Amino acid sequence: MSFLLPCPHCGPRPVDEYACFGEVTTRPAGESPSLRDLTEYVYFRDNVAGVQREWWQHRDGCGEWFLAERDTRTNEVLSISEPEPAPPV
Repeated sequence: MSFLLPCPHCGPRPVDEYACFGEVTTRPAGESPSLRDLTEYVYFRDNVAGVQREWWQHRDGCGEWFLAERDTRTNEVLSISEPEPAPPV
């Protein structure tokens, strides 16, 4: 199914121009997370039938990464945003 996805830099474009990198997850907390926590973080996703936040890259356009909140049942894009900068180490 094709739909338009609005890039924060280029505006609405066909979804074929983008690469989806899956839902937004939260890194395990703490200095030394367990092997189980790391495995769940890397390999398991909720894959909800409904609204979820996802990572996208405009690969055939500006190349920028952004977050989209999308209803996976209808492909309706509810919002887009640029990711927050990483905190200094």
